[in-house]
Amino acid sequence: MAAPLFTASDLAVNILSAQSLLAAFGVLGVGVVMFAETGLLIGFFLPGDSLLFTAGLLCTGSGQNGLKLSLPPLLIAAALGALIGAQTGYLIGRKAGGALLARGSSPRLQAGAERAEDLLQRYGYAKAIVLARFVPVVRTVLNPMAGALGVPVRTFTVWQVVGGLVWSIGLTLAGYALGSSIPNVDKYLLPIVALIVLVSLAPLGVELYRSRRRGAPGEESAPGKEGASGKEEVRG
Repeated sequence: MAAPLFTASDLAVNILSAQSLLAAFGVLGVGVVMFAETGLLIGFFLPGDSLLFTAGLLCTGSGQNGLKLSLPPLLIAAALGALIGAQTGYLIGRKAGGALLARGSSPRLQAGAERAEDLLQRYGYAKAIVLARFVPVVRTVLNPMAGALGVPVRTFTVWQVVGGLVWSIGLTLAGYALGSSIPNVDKYLLPIVALIVLVSLAPLGVELYRSRRRGAPGEESAPGKEGASGKEEVRG
């Protein structure tokens, strides 16, 4: 009896595990995951941050089972996937409008949509589009949300490219730098990835803190401001 070309273990890929995805698909898998996570709502659960960092680390040959990726193709795949994905998500949102997000059944996805809309309203288009790249789920839903809310194409494109390059190339090079400087760093991969995710949320945390500090002095006079320029004028 002829031996099967693929065993069950070869075909089993854990799409939530960065190491499993990289072992199965290599550099191509990074580009596909970046596209799906930033361009398609169904990709909100994919491990974007950890995948980029782990892929960068594997370029040093520090991974298990001798898996090693090539850095230049990896950087190109990561950047293209992130940029094309975001632009695709924006165009989907522009065509489908808010109905696309309204039909989402996942509470996590709905929560991400609310945070994405809050980012756009609170910080303006440019800053929100860049910051969203570093927030899981939000980076998935902000792109179609921006399209649905009518963010100008040029504004979205410029800032999603800036944010996308900083996020994709930055995290990949961070993994490469750490893998190059620390022997056997893959033994500590899980805590390192958790730290990377926390660090990636730092820009948003800083902006929230600054926003609250700026808004604190004005909170006392907020009712008066609303009455002067908000709903009370409309009612009158």
